[in-house]
Parts: sequence; C-alpha cells; structure tokens
Amino acid sequence: MKTFPLKISSPEGDIFNGDAVMLSVRGTEGELAVMAGHIPFVSSVKPCQCKILLEDESEKSGTTDGGMLTVSKDKVVFLSGSFKWSE
Repeated sequence: MKTFPLKISSPEGDIFNGDAVMLSVRGTEGELAVMAGHIPFVSSVKPCQCKILLEDESEKSGTTDGGMLTVSKDKVVFLSGSFKWSE
C-alpha cells in the first residue's frame, strides 16, 4: 500500500510524525478519508475519533477536540487543539 507523510500536532507537541496509509477524521462537511495522492485541500476538523492506518495494516486511533487539516501533494498535517490516544 502506498503511504504519505503524516504529522499530527497539538499545543503539547507532536502526537504522530510518520508514514500512514490512511487518515480518517470528521470534517465540517462529514467524514474524510485521506490516502496517498489525495487532491490538496484545507478543512476544519470537528471533535471526533481520529484513525490512522499504518503500512503494516495496524491501526492507531485517538480522540481530538477538532482542529485544522492541511493536505498538500507531499504531506498531510493535522493541527489539533487536543488529542488523546485510545487504549
């Protein structure tokens, strides 16, 4: 599976900085799934469960209170107000 560089940050620091296959969050217009090669866009993110699919097919998830998602041709950055990993 093709990956893309993903960085998730909050005021407390970097939450995740690595390669991902998919990022799933809830934008203002509904659920979003970002994969490698996605068209560039910027969206606000609502409070939601954030899911990251990794290259080894494992999944990481956490809860965010929302923030800003920026998808560019070479990376994805999610700036979250707060973020807590699920156990």
